[in-house]
Amino acid sequence: MMNIVGEIGNLVSLVDYQDGSVVSKEIIKKEKGTVTLFAFDKGQGLSEHTAPFDALVYIMDGSAEIYIAGKANSLKTGQIIIMPANKPHALKALERFKMLLVMIKA
Repeated sequence: MMNIVGEIGNLVSLVDYQDGSVVSKEIIKKEKGTVTLFAFDKGQGLSEHTAPFDALVYIMDGSAEIYIAGKANSLKTGQIIIMPANKPHALKALERFKMLLVMIKA
């Protein structure tokens, strides 16, 4: 988990791209939820899975295809989507992209 409590930070610069990889950094990790930054290289992604709670995705840079219950959603910088609890979802980087993932468990 990153320690930026009480300090000004720039979300886009807190996580860096790495060739052929997915990079993640937890910003907040609490019992009731997490805030995580991700940087995906082009073509990288996350395979289909489910989560027991809603998750908000904010695209900070680039573009991605996010699949929710089989439906493709193309997102680009500045856009958000909520992935509903218990619905299968996956994503793929159409180009390098960074996202902020917010999950609240209660």
